[in-house]
Amino acid sequence: MSAPQGWGQPQGQGPPQGQGPPPPPPAWGPQQGSTWQQPGPGGSQPGPSPYAAGYGPPPGLAPQGFAAQAPPGMYRDPASGLFLPNGTQLASGARRIGAWFLAIPLSIITLGIGYLIWGAIIWGRGQTPALQVLGMRCWRPETGRVATWWWMALREIVGRLVDGILSVITLLISFIMMLAGAQRKTLHDMVAGTVVLYDPNKVLGR
Repeated sequence: MSAPQGWGQPQGQGPPQGQGPPPPPPAWGPQQGSTWQQPGPGGSQPGPSPYAAGYGPPPGLAPQGFAAQAPPGMYRDPASGLFLPNGTQLASGARRIGAWFLAIPLSIITLGIGYLIWGAIIWGRGQTPALQVLGMRCWRPETGRVATWWWMALREIVGRLVDGILSVITLLISFIMMLAGAQRKTLHDMVAGTVVLYDPNKVLGR
């Protein structure tokens, strides 16, 4: 009669060769814009903090133990979860609405064509005429820089076509998204990947 399974195996002998203990479950790794709390002999100690300039982890998605750490010269906006340059802030809904309405008289005064020429000149600064008058700029969190001329062209040409593709319906959707969204993005902002910052001290350039 064969001995019961496990009999005859010396005390303290580990599992047969090739059948080691199962690997531990994967731990959370470092995320963009976070400080990784890495377990150590004396408790949790901060580990590496990789990030991409200009944006951090989406708000509410960082696991427990993670703390936002802003790149030098920037801070994390708690409402949007974005890393923004010091001295700037996400433009308020009221200021954005003001820019929408200001564009109408500016277009009339400049006879339309003047407004377009003015806009084409300052797109390279991440601005439209109305944004320039009210001290705002378009910022691309993905790159951590002011929107370039080509991104502004995409925003103001293709994005505006998307805004008006269904006339009042898409314009209303864009307006509601701007007021209700944490990052205050309109449809044309989503097309170009921009957010609008209030820059009263011109820290982003002139």
